[in-house]
Amino acid sequence: MEDDKFTLATSKIAIIGLGLMGGSLALGLKGKCAVLYGCDPHLPTLELALSQQIVDYADSDPAKLPSDVDLVILAAPVPSIIALIHQLPITISHPCIVMDLGSTKKLIVEAMSRLPERFDPIGGHPICGKEKLSLANAERTLYYAAPFLLTPLERTSSRAISAANQIIEALGAKAKTLDAAEHDRILASTSHLPFLISSALALATPNDVAPFVGPGFKSTSRLAGTSSSMMLGVLQSNRENILNALHTMQAQLTQIETALSTEDITKLESILNESRSTYQSLTGN
Repeated sequence: MEDDKFTLATSKIAIIGLGLMGGSLALGLKGKCAVLYGCDPHLPTLELALSQQIVDYADSDPAKLPSDVDLVILAAPVPSIIALIHQLPITISHPCIVMDLGSTKKLIVEAMSRLPERFDPIGGHPICGKEKLSLANAERTLYYAAPFLLTPLERTSSRAISAANQIIEALGAKAKTLDAAEHDRILASTSHLPFLISSALALATPNDVAPFVGPGFKSTSRLAGTSSSMMLGVLQSNRENILNALHTMQAQLTQIETALSTEDITKLESILNESRSTYQSLTGN
C-alpha cells in the first residue's frame, strides 16, 4: 500500500455511521470521491441518506460493504468504533485504509494496532459538532475551519496520512498530528470536562427558574443536551484523564467557595481577574 498513491477523486469511500458526524462528513465529501458508501443500523437514517442522495449506496450491515473499498471511516460512538474495528477483518478482505472519528483515541488506536497487515489504520478526531445529533442535523460545512486531529500509529503509512490530509483539505478543516495519549489528556480538559460541567449545572438548577433562563445559562449548559449514548463511551474510555480534570475543577471551585464564605472580596476579585485573563489566552478573545 505504501507504493500506491491515494487520490481522493478516484477513491471508493465507506462511512460506517451516518449520524451528525458521519452524515456531515458524507455531505462534505459528496462529489469529491468516486463512490461514497454509507452504513448505519438505523433504517430511517439510511432512507434519508438515499432519498437526499447524501451517499451513493447504503446498507445497515457493514458486512455487505464492497470488499474493494479504498478507505473505511468509522463514525460512531467510541465503543461501537472499537467493536467495528474487531469486525473489519471479516467484513473487508481487500487492503484498505481505516480511519475513525472517535472522541478518544488511546483505546481505538490500540484496537487498530491489532488489525491484520492488509489494513492501514490512522486515528482521527475532528474538533467540531453540536449537541443535536443524527443525520437530520448534519451540515455540509460542519468541519469547515475546525481542527482535525490525527493520531497515526507506528504502522501507519504515508499513503494513509496523505488520504487523511486530502479528506481534511476537502472538508476545509485544519490538520494537526499528535500522540493518542496526549490527545486524550488534552480533550479531557477541553471537551469531556465541559460536558460534565454543563451536566452538573443543569442538574443543580431548579425547574421553577425555567421562565428566567437567559443566554448565559443556555450557552453554559448547552452540552448537557448531548445524548448520553454518545458520551458514556467517551467518559469510560478516558476515565483517568477526566478524573484528573475534575479534581482540578473541584480545587478551583473550592477556592471560589472559600473566598465567598469568608467574604474575602479581594481574593475573589483576584480569582475572577485571573480566570478572565486565562479565558482570553485560551480562546484568543
